[in-house]
Amino acid sequence: MNAQALDILLLVAALGVGALLWLPRLRGIPTWRAMVTPLASIIGSGFLIVGPVLEHAFGWLAPLAMAVLSLIAWLYGAAVRANIARIGEGADPRPAADRRLETLASAVLAFAYMISVAYYLNLFGAFAVNLTPWDGPLAARCVTTAVFALILLTGWTRGFAALEGMEYVTVSVKLAIIAALLTGLAVFFAARAGEGALVLTPPRVTGIGALTLVMGLLVTVQGFETARYLGQSYDVPTRIRSMKWSQWLSAAIYMVYILLLAYVFRPDQLAFSETAIVDMMAIVAPALPLLLVAAALAAQFSAAVADTSGSGGLLSELSRGRLTPRTAYALLTLVGLALTWAADVFEIISYASRAFAGYYALQAALAAIGARRDGDGARATGFALLATFGLGIVLFGQAVEG
Repeated sequence: MNAQALDILLLVAALGVGALLWLPRLRGIPTWRAMVTPLASIIGSGFLIVGPVLEHAFGWLAPLAMAVLSLIAWLYGAAVRANIARIGEGADPRPAADRRLETLASAVLAFAYMISVAYYLNLFGAFAVNLTPWDGPLAARCVTTAVFALILLTGWTRGFAALEGMEYVTVSVKLAIIAALLTGLAVFFAARAGEGALVLTPPRVTGIGALTLVMGLLVTVQGFETARYLGQSYDVPTRIRSMKWSQWLSAAIYMVYILLLAYVFRPDQLAFSETAIVDMMAIVAPALPLLLVAAALAAQFSAAVADTSGSGGLLSELSRGRLTPRTAYALLTLVGLALTWAADVFEIISYASRAFAGYYALQAALAAIGARRDGDGARATGFALLATFGLGIVLFGQAVEG
């Protein structure tokens, strides 16, 4: 297939999926509407980063690493779902000790959101300058700093309600562009297979190093927990169902993506950077780099706004109003700017993964306590092991290295 025909096919795929997502019948399904928030987080920055990272580190074993990462996310999702079901509707009926542990989990989540905003906006900066003559770390950090200032100004003066209303639009655009990406990769994969030119790149990382690296990538599949905090809009069964469906859909997309990506690039075609996916997709189809940059900018900005708002609200609630959301936004900006100028994107990913692992460990501990109280020893043991594993991620999660 020539380049022009492939670009037309990619455009048709993107427009087709985009049109499907805007069907009133689909948008009217409560579970789908509830899925949008966790889906926006799960298939966001992580999608742009995880493919090249797994390909670089694990070679032909990248799909196995992705399957392990998806399984870890699913198990922690099960713990969060158990807690959603236990709390039920209205006030939290659990004992005071459980509620104190939940408060600690919320504080850890607020801190995790702070780091994740730095992660999103550093990726925003990197992708914003990627196709320009100023591509480089300094320009990317300057763009990130400017966007932090814009978000702080917006949150301080007007709040985020208007920007948060863009969530469905950005999710739809992102999924439409992912459809084009997967279509292009499928055509490229078929062509390489037909030529007998599929590549089995040997893993660079094995053993304990492989496990700690996967642990350090947890943030790339994070986001399902947001269903836990949609109680004002959706009932318990809808929130649980939306989390399950969003995790199923995102895991399927991730697995297809990694399977198509892992066997078509020679080692000399693999660049190692936060924007490596752009260079890789330029080999697949001329139109893909520009589409990916557009998707990246929309995804990073909307996710950063959502997590800034979430962190501000949580910190205000935890401090019982002593810390206003506006003050929390300023604190988040200071933390984000410090990370931006002191660490690279892959270090920030590792920090964010550890922070979210701390939250998931506490949620798993709560689920274990609840299961033991119900006399379900098997589930209690399983959740306790998850809590221990989460603590292991906090302590041993490893940053990606070139």
